Amino acid sequence: MDGIVTDVAVGVKRGSDELLSGSVLSSPNSNMSSMVVTANGNDSKKFKGEDKMDGAPSRVLHIRKLPGEVTETEVIALGLPFGKVTNILMLKGKNQAFLELATEESAITMVNYYSAVTPHLRNQPIYIQYSNHKELKTDNTLNQRAQAVLQAVTAVQTANTPLSGTTVSESAVTPAQSPVLRIIIDNMYYPVTLDVLHQIFSKFGAVLKIITFTKNNQFQALLQYGDPVNAQQAKLALDGQNIYNACCTLRIDFSKLVNLNVKYNNDKSRDYTRPDLPSGDGQPALDPAIAAAFAKETSLLAVPGALSPLAIPNAAAAAAAAAAGRVGMPGVSAGGNTVLLVSNLNEEMVTPQSLFTLFGVYGDVQRVKILYNKKDSALIQMADGNQSQLAMNHLNGQKMYGKIIRVTLSKHQTVQLPREGLDDQGLTKDFGNSPLHRFKKPGSKNFQNIFPPSATLHLSNIPPSVAEEDLRTLFANTGGTVKAFKFFQDHKMALLQMATVEEAIQALIDLHNYNLGENHHLRVSFSKSTI
Repeated sequence: MDGIVTDVAVGVKRGSDELLSGSVLSSPNSNMSSMVVTANGNDSKKFKGEDKMDGAPSRVLHIRKLPGEVTETEVIALGLPFGKVTNILMLKGKNQAFLELATEESAITMVNYYSAVTPHLRNQPIYIQYSNHKELKTDNTLNQRAQAVLQAVTAVQTANTPLSGTTVSESAVTPAQSPVLRIIIDNMYYPVTLDVLHQIFSKFGAVLKIITFTKNNQFQALLQYGDPVNAQQAKLALDGQNIYNACCTLRIDFSKLVNLNVKYNNDKSRDYTRPDLPSGDGQPALDPAIAAAFAKETSLLAVPGALSPLAIPNAAAAAAAAAAGRVGMPGVSAGGNTVLLVSNLNEEMVTPQSLFTLFGVYGDVQRVKILYNKKDSALIQMADGNQSQLAMNHLNGQKMYGKIIRVTLSKHQTVQLPREGLDDQGLTKDFGNSPLHRFKKPGSKNFQNIFPPSATLHLSNIPPSVAEEDLRTLFANTGGTVKAFKFFQDHKMALLQMATVEEAIQALIDLHNYNLGENHHLRVSFSKSTI
């Protein structure tokens, strides 16, 4: 640790590469449950009437609406991804806490992140804002205890020895039953690979084995640590957190298994203690030299060359790398190519506007260029690499205007606009300032409603005067058959089912942003429901 800050200092310095998102913790070895400073009666009075939402930035944060049984560890865990935590004060009776970070910058980053993505503890939303206090002053006995805790933690981090015989040993994490965690990923709108899981979970100790599988249409994994205490810490810190901004939520519990039997090292399963295992899909076992390098390597995402020999398909590797760029932190740009090449288009029908509308379901389209000499192909520039990846995954192979379109990543970095004064017959269009972008707002609800093209459409922004019959007629006029319709309770939203996915795609292109009168423009997206 670099220099003792007054009160409790936790955590280790971390580079930006250690954070896959604002929800992944550093400081694997710190015995976080030891960092306890609880308010006495006087403190509760002193902190009365705390805080308005629009307070000036402060490195002390006021956290409200905490669940009754929440622990100090869980509150500290909220702050650790953003920097060093220097003090904590729990007001148990009021379901509130104060968390002090080492710098104001860390606190600002934390508040910005959690204003876009509501933090949850024990499945309850909690509220974080700046405190009126510029630092936490705890009385002398608490401060001495904090210093003792700090020294104990420093000793644990440097020597990695258990805390036996120290004053804080009774608050150490109690060992869990199993070193194996079962992980379910909800709201999985970006790919989550075995390597992404390894990168996140190895922050809490050595990960020995991982097996991934799909069950009940959900991506799941079993992950084995060398020590049950690591499994306990990882579960405590990561359960309920998002891997990427507003999606890919981790649900973690202990498995009944205590040991995993891994037969193959590939993109579905991995035994990190046995780099010699075959890949199991007709690929030869790993070359011993690569196996040795692989055994040493903790984060494969950082080593592009290591991906190919491990029999991970390139598309999956690219998707993981692109998705890993979606960080909940402001100012972090996503990796991956932003330009798509779309081919086999119906050149009689296709327009930049129709491509903007369809691809806009999966990201904010910046520019569209239908190729002058090859009008069945177009270049589409998305706002970031995740969005282009998402659009490619969902739209490649779909039917648009009667033709099955092909979507791949382009080698171009940007879509060039035509030179000033040159008429390119409206084949290139700049949508950079379009008011129709769905994902401009960080943490927008639209991120949670991204689904593959489906025959069922979700309609919203319907004015009160528009009846079911009006909407059925409107959608039938796009050339398809309306099979079913259902209003939501408030009549502002509805589900409408077309006969085929192709008809639904056509209807979305034609009617998204359609003016229904009374200043209501219809919003159309694909639904995961059926009627």
